[in-house]
Amino acid sequence: MDRLHHVAIAVPDIAEALDWYRNQFDVETMYTDDSWALLKFENISLALVLPEQHPPHIAVERANAESYGALTPHRDGTASVYIRDPWGNAIEIMKADS
Repeated sequence: MDRLHHVAIAVPDIAEALDWYRNQFDVETMYTDDSWALLKFENISLALVLPEQHPPHIAVERANAESYGALTPHRDGTASVYIRDPWGNAIEIMKADS
C-alpha cells in the first residue's frame, strides 16, 4: 500500500507561516529553507510552499517512483517527480526510500 507523505499548501511567507503553525499546533519542524518548510504532525506532514517555487500538492511515496518520469533530487535528500491527475491536481511521487 502506498503511503501519503505530506500535503503541501501555498503560503506567501515561509517564516511567518512557520511561526503561525508552530504557535497553533504541536508540530516538529523537519526542514526549512527560503522556499518551503516541512512540519511533522503525529500522522502526516504538512509542507508550506511558496506558490512561485512549488505547486500546492499531495505527495505519495512509491517504490517505483521513477516509472512516472525522471526523479529530481532535492536539497532535503529526497527525490521525486511531479504529475497531474486528470483534474489538474499536482501530485508529487516520491521515491519510497528517499
